[in-house]
Amino acid sequence: MGGRRVEWVLRVAVACEFLGHGYFAWTVKPAWIPFITFFGFTPAAARELMPWVGALDFVMATLALLFPMRAALLWMAFWGLFTASLRPLTGDSIFEFIERAPNCAAPLALLLVRGWPSRLKDWWR
Repeated sequence: MGGRRVEWVLRVAVACEFLGHGYFAWTVKPAWIPFITFFGFTPAAARELMPWVGALDFVMATLALLFPMRAALLWMAFWGLFTASLRPLTGDSIFEFIERAPNCAAPLALLLVRGWPSRLKDWWR
């Protein structure tokens, strides 16, 4: 019974994380433009790309809450690590990365609670 509760706490936490980040991307948070221009995109292109990133985050939030398939959780863990890493890469303090480490850890923990798949097809369950 306790494991099921932990899974639901993690599902809600991951969904909230991606819903919040999705909202900021969807509304083109100006502070996030350097994270995209770091890869050579122009600010205008970054502003056009951000709502798409936000839409994907909304999809991931929904999957985490309603159907936490392992492949999506792995993607969310990667994306959390990647986006947290962008902070120091674009000039912020390493502590900005440390503060955002749970953006990777929460989806990874949910993946581990659901069980690391041993077969390729199980990533999609």
